[in-house]
Amino acid sequence: MDNKSDNHDIKISLKDQNMNRRLGNDAAANVDITITDYGTLDSGGNDPQRQEWFSDLALGLFIHWSLDTPLGCVMNHGMIGASDHVLDKYINELPKMFYPRYFDPEDYALLARQCGFKYMVLTSKHHSGFCMWDTKTTDYNVINSRYGKDIVGMMADAFRKQELAFGLYFSPIDFNWTLKNKPKLTFLDEHSDPDQNSQLVDYNIEQIKELLYNYGEIDMMFFDGPCGKGRLKETVWQLQPQALVTRGEMPTPEQQLRDGVKIPWEASYTIGDSWNYKATHRNNKTATEIIKLLIEIRAKGGNLLLNINPDPWGRIMPDQEEVLRELGLWLFYNDQAICNTRPWRVTHESLRHQGTVWYTKGKDSDTVYAFLAERDWKYGNRETVWLEGVKVTQDSQVQILGQKDVHVEHLYVPEEQTATRWKQHSNGLEISAVRCYRPYNTRDWHNPVVVRITNAK
Repeated sequence: MDNKSDNHDIKISLKDQNMNRRLGNDAAANVDITITDYGTLDSGGNDPQRQEWFSDLALGLFIHWSLDTPLGCVMNHGMIGASDHVLDKYINELPKMFYPRYFDPEDYALLARQCGFKYMVLTSKHHSGFCMWDTKTTDYNVINSRYGKDIVGMMADAFRKQELAFGLYFSPIDFNWTLKNKPKLTFLDEHSDPDQNSQLVDYNIEQIKELLYNYGEIDMMFFDGPCGKGRLKETVWQLQPQALVTRGEMPTPEQQLRDGVKIPWEASYTIGDSWNYKATHRNNKTATEIIKLLIEIRAKGGNLLLNINPDPWGRIMPDQEEVLRELGLWLFYNDQAICNTRPWRVTHESLRHQGTVWYTKGKDSDTVYAFLAERDWKYGNRETVWLEGVKVTQDSQVQILGQKDVHVEHLYVPEEQTATRWKQHSNGLEISAVRCYRPYNTRDWHNPVVVRITNAK
C-alpha cells in the first residue's frame, strides 16, 4: 500500500505583542501552529468500521519473543550471512535452550491492563520460521522446544480475559523453510521472497489458517514482509472479515513518526535499543519521553505500539515494567485525552514560555484536549496558559483533566481560589488554573498536564 498522503500541514508563524505583554517578553515572540486537514479515511481492504475501532484504541503492547531470546541478539537476522555451523545451531540447538520457566501470561495481560494498554501484538513467527504455537506445518515450533507449551494460545486466553484486543505479528519471510528448499540463505531473493515464490506463500497460508481457525477471533495481523502479492491479506479477510491487517495495509513506521497521514496508522517503538531481549546497554527511554511520544502520535492521528521483550526465563524485565507503570499512572488521570480521540484541526503550537502544546479532540464531541508537554506545573500553584489553537464558546467549560478544582490537599486553599478561570481574547484563550491532584508523595509531577475545553471551536 502506498503510504503517501495528499493532505498537507500548514505552518503559521505569528507575532503577538499583546501576548508578550501578558505572558512576559520571553514568552511568545513567535507562535508556531500546525493545522492539519485529515480528510476522509481510506480503509483499503480493511473493514472501515474496524479501522475506526482501531483508531480508538490508541496504545498497544508489542511483544518480540522467539527462540533466540536466550542469546540476547538481534532477532533472527543473525542467520543471514552465518556459517553452516551457526545455522545448524539455530535450527537444532536453540529449541533445546528455549525454556522460559517463569513465564506467566496472566502477568503480561494484567500489567497491560493496569498500564492503560488496549491491545497487544505477539510475534507468532519471526523471520527464523520458528512458530510460537502448536503447528502441524513444521517441527520447528515451541511444542518441540524444551518448553513444550503453546505460547500463542496461552497469551490469547490471558489477554482476552483482561478484555484486551489480541493481535499477531507474522513473518511471511521464513529462513527455516528457505534453508530446506535451498542450502544457501539469501534475503529476499527468488527463493526467500514470498512475492516471488508461490510455494512459500502456500506454506504461509496454511499457517495463517491454523492461527485464524484455532485461536478464536484475531483482532489484527501485522505482516512483517511481502504478503505474496496480497494473497496473505486476502486469506485473513476471507477467514475473519473483521480482522485488521496493520502492517501490509496501513502505514506502520518503526522508531519514527509520520506526518500528514489521513488514514489510521501505527508507529512501533522499543523502550530500549532492541526489539529482542538484550542483556546489556538497553538505553531505555524514560516514561516521560514515551508519554510525549504517545501524545504526538495521537495528535497526528496514529496509534503507539510499544515493545517489550521477555528475558530468557519468560519474565518481564523490571526496568521496562517501571517505565510502563509510570506511563500507566499518567494514563490513569489522562486517558480521556488519548483513547477515543482524533486529531484536532490544529495539531500543535509552540510558545517559548510554555513549550509545545499538542491537541486532540473527542471522537464524537467538541471537547478539545491541550497537552502542555514541556511545562513544569507545580502542585498548588496557579499558572496561566495561553492557547491560540482553540476557542471557547458561551457553553464551554475549562478544567485540568483528572481533577475537580475543589481542593488542594494539605495546603488549605479555599475552593473559590482553586477554580479554573478563562477568558477568550480576540487573539487567544487565556486560562488560569491550579494543579490540585498529586500522583506522587513528593507532590512533584514532571509529566505533561492536560487541559480539557468542552464545546470548543
